[in-house]
Amino acid sequence: MNFLCDSMMGKLSKLLRMCGFDADYYKPGLNLENIKNFEGEDRVILTRNQKFKKYVGPLKIYFPEHDDPLMQLRQVLKEFQLADKVRFLSRCMECNEEIVPVDKESVRGKVPFYVFDNYGTFLQCPKCRRVYWEGTHVEKMRDKLRRVLE
Repeated sequence: MNFLCDSMMGKLSKLLRMCGFDADYYKPGLNLENIKNFEGEDRVILTRNQKFKKYVGPLKIYFPEHDDPLMQLRQVLKEFQLADKVRFLSRCMECNEEIVPVDKESVRGKVPFYVFDNYGTFLQCPKCRRVYWEGTHVEKMRDKLRRVLE
């Protein structure tokens, strides 16, 4: 499932990416005019902006009720029955591309020395070149996700 998060849903877009879902973030903000530019895309619009209740068109729009991004994630996963489709750490949290495994030697100088010396598996975004590894921050992310899925 693919999503388009409006300017109110930036944190939710990153959480959806953490779960492996294609979640574009439209920072300039959507309105009833520019939303028509996305009608050809296979995306669900995620917004809390009530003006979109007036929208008539082919796009599905979902309005998460909670202010808390983790609760919003829980709502989206439940609403679209996605809990069993989570692919943790498979997308770039920054630019939404799928990340790919890379050779350790290719990240030398791109990660801190300690990380390079103590981790063997690395992933990288082919678009923005951001490097990922399973450090303590990843375990914290997994814990957040576990709480959401409970």
